[in-house]
Amino acid sequence: MLKVAYLLSHPIQYQSPLLRRLAQEPTLNLTVFYTSDFSVRSYQDEGFGVPVAWDIPLLDGYRHAFLPRLLDAPPVTFLRPLNYGIYQRLRRGKFDVLWVHGYATLNSMVAMLAAKALGIPVLLRTDSTLIDHPRSATKLFVKDIFFHLLRPLVFGVLNVGQRNSEYWRHHLGEAARIYPMPYAVDNDFFAQQTALAAPQRESLRAALCLAPGRPVILFASKLLARKRCIDLVEAYLLFSQNLPPETRPYLLIVGDGEERARIETRIAQAASAADIRMLGFRNQTELPPLYDLCDLFVLPSVHEPWGLVVNEVMNAGRAIIVTDEVGCQPDLVVDGDNGCVVPARDVSALAAALGRVLRDPALCRRMGQRSRERIQEYSFAADVRGLMQAFQDASAWTTSQRAPQRTGSR
Repeated sequence: MLKVAYLLSHPIQYQSPLLRRLAQEPTLNLTVFYTSDFSVRSYQDEGFGVPVAWDIPLLDGYRHAFLPRLLDAPPVTFLRPLNYGIYQRLRRGKFDVLWVHGYATLNSMVAMLAAKALGIPVLLRTDSTLIDHPRSATKLFVKDIFFHLLRPLVFGVLNVGQRNSEYWRHHLGEAARIYPMPYAVDNDFFAQQTALAAPQRESLRAALCLAPGRPVILFASKLLARKRCIDLVEAYLLFSQNLPPETRPYLLIVGDGEERARIETRIAQAASAADIRMLGFRNQTELPPLYDLCDLFVLPSVHEPWGLVVNEVMNAGRAIIVTDEVGCQPDLVVDGDNGCVVPARDVSALAAALGRVLRDPALCRRMGQRSRERIQEYSFAADVRGLMQAFQDASAWTTSQRAPQRTGSR
């Protein structure tokens, strides 16, 4: 049986279902080491800007432990949380592999150095891409030096998608061991919950004061500047300005954050303000009914590493519009197949895409069906396959390194 330690900053709503799935693997003995527990308490989320208490279990169904802390308060930074004791736990546990999520914290670096000292191979996962945020020439130079120092500490990396693969090839070279572990959500949960919500769709529509028969556009994410919700508002106003009121789509904006006041101010100035709803933060179990209600989902972000909300909505079988700077786009959204891809920050192109999808209800439904089909490839089952192969290869490599060297007879 493979003994694997997984270092993670804090319990994460997207990760916990996968960890429960991994705990069922008969050949895997997994222990998750958390550096903080802030997410299992009510806390002020920096992105949403409101208190958050997740309404799904984050710690059930898998073995875990919290490392002792010197510093601990959200948000996660290079120095916070700051923990100790990972070396002792790796040594006592006699683990075959250390899996680390992210490298941009002191805890991660200490853990990888500890594993190196103990002869434990390291697998690294992050969702970084070459376009996730702009970097100066100086930062790129420093990053090249950093990865030159990081290479000897890492056996292999876990690739979440095409742009992440490009990132690893760029920084670690063509010889890097890259294992497919596509970014996935709990497809079964979101598919089941949206199906359960369908009979109550008209009740939810009435509760939100939406007239029957009119299309619904949905945005659901943190209201951060890089999410560019303001671009969607401008595109919606441009697209809908000449439509008769009885056919005009509704725009639902789910989320909270630093841009909320700016967005509300712009909506208040619009003639069609009554057709836009600001719904605020909604928890995990509140989202599937909104995914079922919408006809079209839009994520107009820039510098977006992935965008797991797209995975969620695709399980509801909905058409998707994203920009070319959303990390999941090359993997999940094909222009003209299950949605549209538009240039980032291009309001006119986004408005045209809204019209392209919503003016043809049959096309919108076909795109939604293709979304449901495509997302099946991005599943926990695929994650487990890639991860188990990586674990087995890392363990076999360790065995070969420790095997006594044969010498020829004299």
